[in-house]
Amino acid sequence: MIVAIHQLHYLPWLRYMHKLASADVFIVLDGIQFNKNGWQNRNKIKGPEGAMLLSVPVLHKFAQNLDEVEIDTKQPWQKKHWGTIQNHYRRAPFFKDHEPFLKKIYEQTVWQKLNDLNYEMLFYFVEALGIKTRVIRGCDLQVPGEATDRLVNLCKAVGGTAYLTGAFAADAYLEPRLFEQAGIGLATQEFQAPQYPQQYPAAGFVPELATLDLLLNCGPQSLGFLMNKDNDRHCEESHGDDEAISEN
Repeated sequence: MIVAIHQLHYLPWLRYMHKLASADVFIVLDGIQFNKNGWQNRNKIKGPEGAMLLSVPVLHKFAQNLDEVEIDTKQPWQKKHWGTIQNHYRRAPFFKDHEPFLKKIYEQTVWQKLNDLNYEMLFYFVEALGIKTRVIRGCDLQVPGEATDRLVNLCKAVGGTAYLTGAFAADAYLEPRLFEQAGIGLATQEFQAPQYPQQYPAAGFVPELATLDLLLNCGPQSLGFLMNKDNDRHCEESHGDDEAISEN
């Protein structure tokens, strides 16, 4: 059984969802230290000039855990993000299919904790893409350890026989010997950014955006594109209007 493990992201990007879909079990690290320069509270969508960043303002202290981080509700970030998404994607072929969820996120709910927002998004994208991977909250496992030792213990806790790692982690900090000692195999994620129709074709194709970009443009075909199973398709119904509306 292949296990993948990753922290929560805001509007998770394509490489993230590819890793999740490539595993049998995906464990969400929801209690690790918040990284203010990471992707836990921000991600990229596409505008007329190319990639643009959407960031959720947060209130955090040094070395604060992710599950403790609160959103700065005094800032009108929800209105701004929703307005930006509407402007840039309202003519995307599958925008209407996902508009009810987006309204719930940006109009109908006042978010206090970053984790609550990110979990809501993660579970929606898993279902919308049709991914069958079992997703487990890390906080429910209560597994001890730090760094690679913790990853090994998490794999053991769910009966994993192999751990799927990203290429960066494999080169930067992972200790393969600890997995070997535990009898757990190691596999490296093989991700190829999918090519698919986007809004604003004049700006050129922008790879590795938030999953929202793929979903709004290609709808039910999105998982096939993400897993590089639909490269022979053109998703012609998803080209949108040329005049339609910026890693971890």
